[in-house]
Amino acid sequence: MTDILLPTNVVELATKVVEANRDANRTLVLAESCTGGLVSAAITEIPGSSSVLDRGFVTYSNESKMEMLGVPQDIIETFGAVSIACVWAMAQGALANSNADVAVAISGVAGPGGGSATKPVGTVVFARAVRGHDGEPEGELKSFGDLGRGEIRRQATLCALELLLP
Repeated sequence: MTDILLPTNVVELATKVVEANRDANRTLVLAESCTGGLVSAAITEIPGSSSVLDRGFVTYSNESKMEMLGVPQDIIETFGAVSIACVWAMAQGALANSNADVAVAISGVAGPGGGSATKPVGTVVFARAVRGHDGEPEGELKSFGDLGRGEIRRQATLCALELLLP
């Protein structure tokens, strides 16, 4: 593919995601905060992605997380938007507000500001929820370090794409 918008490694992984989920007959929904729609954009770079991507939510503000995805205010107040509890609620809300089989949610501190001692710049949390599977929350915290805003968002996009593989 010569007519691509995003970095080659992102597009190559997105191609695997689209093909693997098409083969598994699975549809996807995304709930993105710090990536601002980059994961959805990566998937839609791939011809035929409409067969797997149901929709994406870009919920950058805490208000949008609560309004669009039903994240309880007490989760945001208690744990913060950059927490496993918040992304798990985001993923559950994305499933509830879509027709998808699998949801991945992302929230983090891309910088250059906004970090804290407990959640420094480069902290990103992820969750994956699968329709019909009500087990333990599946979440992950990554500390990418202060690599710069663009690189943190690129790394978060790659991690989210990995979580979308069956």
